[in-house]
Amino acid sequence: MVENPGSEEERLRALASYGIVDTPPEFAFDEITRLAALLLGVPSAAISVVDEQRQWFKARTGIDFQETPREHAFCAHAVEARQFFEVTDAADDVRFAKNPLVTRENGIRFYAGAPMFDAAGYCLGTVCVFDTSPRAPLSSSQRQALGDLAQLAVERIQERLSRIEGEVAASVVTATSDAVLAVGNDCRITFWNPGAERMFGYDAAEAIGQSLDLILPGGEFAMPPPGGPTTPGSEDKALPIGTTVELEAHRASGERFPIELSIARWNGEGQDGKEGFAAIIRDVTDRKSLEQDRASTRAFLDTIIEQLPAMLFVKDSVTRRYLLLNKVGEEVIGRPASEVIGRTDRELFPDVGKGYYDRDTSVLNSDDVEFSESAFTNDDGRHVMLRTKRLVVDAPGSEKKFILGLSEDVTDLRRNERRAFKLAHYDSLTGLFNLKSFVSRMERLIVEKAAFAVLMIDLDRFKAVNDQFGHLIGDQLLLEVGNRLRSLVDIEDVIARIGGDEFAIIVVGRDAAMRARRVASAVVDALYHPYTIDRFEAHTSACIGIVVSPRDGQTVDGLRQAADLALYQAKEIGRGKISFFSADLDEAAADRRSIESELRKAIDSRRIEVAYQPVVSTSTGRISSCEALARWTHPDRGPIGPDVFISIAEECGLIGELGAQVLESACTTATMWREDIRVAVNLSPMQFENPGLVGQISDILEKTGLAPNRLQLEVTEGLVIRDVENTFRLLAELRALGIQILMDDFGVGYSALSYLERFPFDKVKIDRSFIDKISTSPAARAVIEAVVGLGKALGMGIVAEGVETEAQMKLLTDLGCTHLQGYFFSAPKPAAALDYLSAQAPDQRFLREIS
Repeated sequence: MVENPGSEEERLRALASYGIVDTPPEFAFDEITRLAALLLGVPSAAISVVDEQRQWFKARTGIDFQETPREHAFCAHAVEARQFFEVTDAADDVRFAKNPLVTRENGIRFYAGAPMFDAAGYCLGTVCVFDTSPRAPLSSSQRQALGDLAQLAVERIQERLSRIEGEVAASVVTATSDAVLAVGNDCRITFWNPGAERMFGYDAAEAIGQSLDLILPGGEFAMPPPGGPTTPGSEDKALPIGTTVELEAHRASGERFPIELSIARWNGEGQDGKEGFAAIIRDVTDRKSLEQDRASTRAFLDTIIEQLPAMLFVKDSVTRRYLLLNKVGEEVIGRPASEVIGRTDRELFPDVGKGYYDRDTSVLNSDDVEFSESAFTNDDGRHVMLRTKRLVVDAPGSEKKFILGLSEDVTDLRRNERRAFKLAHYDSLTGLFNLKSFVSRMERLIVEKAAFAVLMIDLDRFKAVNDQFGHLIGDQLLLEVGNRLRSLVDIEDVIARIGGDEFAIIVVGRDAAMRARRVASAVVDALYHPYTIDRFEAHTSACIGIVVSPRDGQTVDGLRQAADLALYQAKEIGRGKISFFSADLDEAAADRRSIESELRKAIDSRRIEVAYQPVVSTSTGRISSCEALARWTHPDRGPIGPDVFISIAEECGLIGELGAQVLESACTTATMWREDIRVAVNLSPMQFENPGLVGQISDILEKTGLAPNRLQLEVTEGLVIRDVENTFRLLAELRALGIQILMDDFGVGYSALSYLERFPFDKVKIDRSFIDKISTSPAARAVIEAVVGLGKALGMGIVAEGVETEAQMKLLTDLGCTHLQGYFFSAPKPAAALDYLSAQAPDQRFLREIS
């Protein structure tokens, strides 16, 4: 019996190493089973290998099955006993009497098996024989014969493995891209595979028999001695056996390239008796290039890490100690990396280190990317806001994990965001909420079903203050308005600047309506007081429209529209007035929208008529000009006052077209009058917003044929106030065409005198409010005398409008007015009623009203 070399697991591994199980039949094994059956005179024989779960027959004679479970196998007993095993009558053996291989029809009655031991002593299986009848025990010679056949089977198993390995090796040597060489002790090449041909450029016929110098630079190496003595110094050049060295080789083309050389001693004993070395050569050009690329990439990555505009750090996931910190990280922390690496956050930052530790723990537990933001004060005392991205990184080929962090200094970003938020939600001048925040607050209160009131505040005369004193003073005034409003409301109320000179207040609470009235009164009083700014004293006042939610509206748009109507009503009443929204205002607004629609149709169909009121010269008593006045007779409503439809036209953008129609009609009519009679047409402030106004007027003059010097254009102080510089520029362009410019309604403003000094108007029309009081008010008379005196000094004509009595006519004439206009002379009449102005009519003096 061969000595047991090891465990069952080792035996099974040895069996598997031969690769014999589940392979196709082979003649070399089949002839052994036939010979065994013949020599022993039995009907059945097999070469059986026993693995973990079964026995499998590599060859069989007289057996109709390929394998059996191991627990049924007779051979398993031989393997386990590791010796010859024989059963003369299985049916009479308690171990096998109930074995299915025995109880089956023509079952096994006799068994004999000789174990197969490989060179290492592992029992792979048996060569066995069977019979369906009991038999006497085998003789010693028969046992010897069966044992010899078992040893022959093992040899053939080993030969089979060697053959397969040789074929595989030959295939590998042929197919491999590596060069495989055999070299004799004399350093001459004895074998040269196709890989060597491809690598070096020599075919086998050229290489075999050549010295290794053919491919390796001579003198740089020596082959290891086969065991004999070495020449002095040769051991330093000898290539080591069983290791891999890097050398430089050269191809047939002369190109030098890096290689890896592995050598092993080769002994041909038992074959052709030759000795030498086997060499495997690998071209590592690509690997070297890759290593260089990797080195370059690493250097590049190191540069990127150091040049990153953000702090980058790496920590050990277990110890939490810093392993890497880039240059920006040094600047953020305020310490060099050498003082940070190897230490923990708790050691570096005792005050906040625990928070960083907890964030690291969180990202380790979540195994996901996490973001955090925190304030940080570095060792230099600089305060920064850091936004950090943390993630867990696995080490390649290891279970070790690292915490990778990227921290950006978002101090300026957050500061800019706060500034942007402030710009988006607050008025940059006053610091009050802006329109966006005002609307947002209203929306939230509506959703919350809260009771509140909205005060819409419009400053009177702010435009005049802005133009008179300049934008800097205007801005200071708005700033002071904001401060005054702040002092009048409760902390839960909202103040907003929603336009140039428009403010709004949201008063919140159940008593919102009552508080809104009190706040509105306080606002009117507070804004009425003068403003002293840089030695200038400015005056303004406020009109306020008030709406209450949800009574007056349940949406932001509805409430704002209602507030605008209430504000409009307050401004209609007069300066410094307060008006609550009522349904009547909504009806009035609806009526106004209806009029607007009809007005559009009237303008489109040119149904706006023009009436003319004469202006009489006091020096000649004759008509010098006529003022053109727009008139509209609605088919259902009847006559609609110009104060109504003209204001509507200005609000809805129709004034430009309406003004152009009136101007063209007036110019056309004037061409039929005597050449010494001019026509005066009013210009709305809105028309001056048209950049093509001067060209439009010039085109109308050319189209109608009216001489420019026969056209007078009347403008109000309100127009001048809107944009002084632009207005004066346009008036100068119109005057350059030859058109006369008149200031209408003079005396009702605060700065009219300054405008007369800056622009030489041809005539000034005194507002009729002074004419009405001339007989009863010394102040009114004094104003008229002053205007007349100023007009004479500046060379301007003075027109008194609204003259209705003979007494007014005489007094105004005596005071020095150059022209008079009013119902005393004539009411505005259509052009057809002014035939006496035609070139063919006789000249007339106006001593009384002409009917």
